[in-house]
Parts: sequence; structure tokens; C-alpha cells
Amino acid sequence: PTFIRIWKKGSVEQFSPVPYLATLINCIVWVIYGLPMVHPNSILVITINAAGTAIEVVFLTLFLIFCHDKKKRLKVLLIIMVELIFMAALATLILTVLHTTQRRSIIVGIIAILFNVMMYAAPLSVMKLVITTKSVEYMPFFLSLASFANGVAWTTYAFLPFDPFIAVPNGVGTIFSLAQLLLYATYYKSTKRIIAARKEAKMEMHLSLSEVAVANGDVDPKKTAGATP
Repeated sequence: PTFIRIWKKGSVEQFSPVPYLATLINCIVWVIYGLPMVHPNSILVITINAAGTAIEVVFLTLFLIFCHDKKKRLKVLLIIMVELIFMAALATLILTVLHTTQRRSIIVGIIAILFNVMMYAAPLSVMKLVITTKSVEYMPFFLSLASFANGVAWTTYAFLPFDPFIAVPNGVGTIFSLAQLLLYATYYKSTKRIIAARKEAKMEMHLSLSEVAVANGDVDPKKTAGATP
């Protein structure tokens, strides 16, 4: 829904790229973790995160296209490049320096925990804006809801059998996502009032401009009489 809005408006407005950048590097590191030569029998981990990587690439491409701030666009592009270089270096080192799947699983698993927690915490970067403006307009509800459901699902999966590298970050992530949902519930009504007030202000401004145009003789009153602002 967020990117449908961005596509329709032709602008990223005040939406933050942080959640998508964090999810991209998280998905890539979990793809590495799920490789047979790193952590055998992890087909579900590797398939879902490969799909997630593809989705985040699409989202970030759209973000770059519709971001009109050149400095912000360049910053996002540089972060993407750094993430890709880091992941390539990690995969190379893991596969060449470590020679057993147990060691590889431990090292990649620890790194995966860090990035997984970062992914869940990323939407919290918008919380300051939410609290300041008392509006959740730029904190996508479905992103927070999906993060919560994802955290619950993967925490459950981590106990069948127990995998601490999946259980720890997703357990923490569930708590972070729940905090976002509570914040959304707190400021939902005030957001509706703010958006309604903004629309009303725009209508009043259009009406004022029309009246000024008519008074100055710039617009034919007969033509504007039935026009909607």
C-alpha cells in the first residue's frame, strides 16, 4: 500500500527508506545462512528470504525513482552499495576461511541476529516523527502488522526444533512490532483529524483563490459558479 501511494503521487514524501534498507540486508544475510554449505536443511529459510530480497530490490528501485531529493537518493544508493559489498565479503570469507558447517552457522547466525533485530527496529526510526506530529501517516500500518505476524511465525518455527539464531531476533522483533502497533492505535484518531483538517484547509485556500480571481476579473463568475474547488 505504501508504494502504491508513492506511485500514484509520484513522490516518496516523508516516507523513510530505512525499513527497506534494513530488510534488504537482513534477507541477504539469511539467504547466506540458509545455504546448504552453511546451515544444511534450511530450504524454508533460504526460499522466503530470496523472495524477500527480490521484493526489497523492487521497493528500493521505486524509492530511488520517486525520490526527488538528490542528496537523499544518493545516500540511499550508497547504502545499498555498501550493503552489497559487505554481503559479498561476508560470503567469501565464510566459505573460504571456515571449513565446517557448524562454525559457518555460528558466525553467520550471530550476524543474522544483529541484522534481523535491526530490521524489526527500523520502523522505530519513524516513531519520533509520529510522536512529534501526533500522526501515523508516514508509519505504514501493514508494515508493522506484517512484522508482528512474521515475528510470531518465525519464533514458533524456531522451536521446531529449537534454533536460537532464529528464536532470539524474532522474539525481540515481535516485541518491537507490538510497540509500533500500540503507537499506531494511540495516534490513529488524531491522524484522521489532522488529514481532515488539511483537506479542509486546502478547500478553503482554493475557494479564496477563486474569489480573488473573480474579484480581479481574471475568471468569469458564471464559469466558476458551478465549479468545485
